[in-house]
Amino acid sequence: MNWALALYSALTWVAQPLLRRKLRQRARAEPGYAFKVGERFGHYEPESLGRDGAGRWIWVHAVSLGETRAAAILITALRAQLPDMRLLLTHGTATGRAEGQKLLRSGDLQVWQPWDTRAAVERFVAQFRPAVGVLMETEVWPNLAAICRARGVPLALANARLNSKSLDKALKLSALSMPAYQALAAVWAQTQADAQRLRALAAPVHGVLGNLKFDVLPDAGLLAQGAQWRHRSARPVVMLASSREGEEELFIAALRRLGAQALKVQWLVVPRHPQRFESVALALQAAGLRVSRRSEWLGAPPRALAQAGEECLWLGDSLGEMPLYYGMADAALLGGSFAPLGGQNLIEAAACGCPMLVGPSTFNFAEAAELACAAGAARRVADLDAGVQAALVLVHDVPARTAAVAHCLEFAQAHRGAAQATAMAIEQLLHSGPINRR
Repeated sequence: MNWALALYSALTWVAQPLLRRKLRQRARAEPGYAFKVGERFGHYEPESLGRDGAGRWIWVHAVSLGETRAAAILITALRAQLPDMRLLLTHGTATGRAEGQKLLRSGDLQVWQPWDTRAAVERFVAQFRPAVGVLMETEVWPNLAAICRARGVPLALANARLNSKSLDKALKLSALSMPAYQALAAVWAQTQADAQRLRALAAPVHGVLGNLKFDVLPDAGLLAQGAQWRHRSARPVVMLASSREGEEELFIAALRRLGAQALKVQWLVVPRHPQRFESVALALQAAGLRVSRRSEWLGAPPRALAQAGEECLWLGDSLGEMPLYYGMADAALLGGSFAPLGGQNLIEAAACGCPMLVGPSTFNFAEAAELACAAGAARRVADLDAGVQAALVLVHDVPARTAAVAHCLEFAQAHRGAAQATAMAIEQLLHSGPINRR
């Protein structure tokens, strides 16, 4: 163990009481954080949990909701490739774990990913002895990587991405980060740019396989329902999709500057995080806007709120219904891109045929955003004011919107195939046997 890992290990051990306190605080808003807290520290009840599959588990770690949805695509491909596989699914957030429950079959297991102390990770690896581990997108932890390497568990990073900002941070801590990336058995990057940045950290990049999220097939029933509901509005529908903290205030200010023009469309706001649903509703109401919440709809948006001349916003305060919302929207503003937050995944919007207006901050999904803009599936705008103006123009220009919808579907179709390629790569890694210990 080098000095950096030793210091990091000491700090993570000391920080355990702080983590417990944070979990208690978060559990007040999201009760899922109070569930089986002991697993966070490598304590599993009963003690025999998972031992019947020791040495055979296909372990997939998807920290949060977005990674879990990407993992769902990969797990479907893995089940086709390995029909008898037993899945061990781990998460870090309550929303990720709730979403992950939908992916389990008989014989599968779901537990929390252990906090990255040496003791907790050692207990996790000893308890389950995975045949192979697959981390989704960005989740590389120093002790986890080092201990898997030492115990002969091949650990891979799938759908891997690394933006320039994260690379700069990692290079400043290279004594800690580079050994962690070197300890991985394989890395499969989303893009060539991601691969180049990952190689700068000594990661063993074995291929550029594309983005798993292109392989998502939106729920056809939700899409159709959204299209039906769109017709209940007397005006075109424009969505602020996956909005993040601070963006609703920018949105409200933009509507105020639009004045009467804002009434030409039906606005729909869908916050990114469920714990913010209530605060966003209160902020919109405090700004003098009438709010109709999805959680209060009895089967469909009330027709009375869709009449021209009535300044009322729809609030999408539900989980798992993004295809419904994209089906409702004639165009969408990409949340996370209008504040300096790096944007959100716009691939799902494209697969649903919803044209996007993208703000200046997309460093988390830089290549996907650029490709979407180049394909005509999205358009870059300077700020939220420019975005709402562009949306107003687009949704009232029928030929332009029809063309943009076609570009969205073509863009999504053209980049599919990562799931099968990644599943095949994992199978090859699995059959290569335990890695050499050192």
